[in-house]
Amino acid sequence: MTAEQATLHKITWADPGRLSAEPCFKVTRVPVQALIDHLEEDFTIEDFLKGFPSVERSQVVQFIESFKSA
Repeated sequence: MTAEQATLHKITWADPGRLSAEPCFKVTRVPVQALIDHLEEDFTIEDFLKGFPSVERSQVVQFIESFKSA
């Protein structure tokens, strides 16, 4: 497992019985795709966190950082 995969494993989860196994931020039902969609639409991280308060800023930062180093 690469460092990026290990980070993603720590901050995300997928369960075939929930949301069609779409990857979500751990301890939430917020799909990771929601963050990607927000960023693609030029919304800020703050905008995302206001809309999804159950997601922690550290999860978002770790998710983004895992792709910067890849």
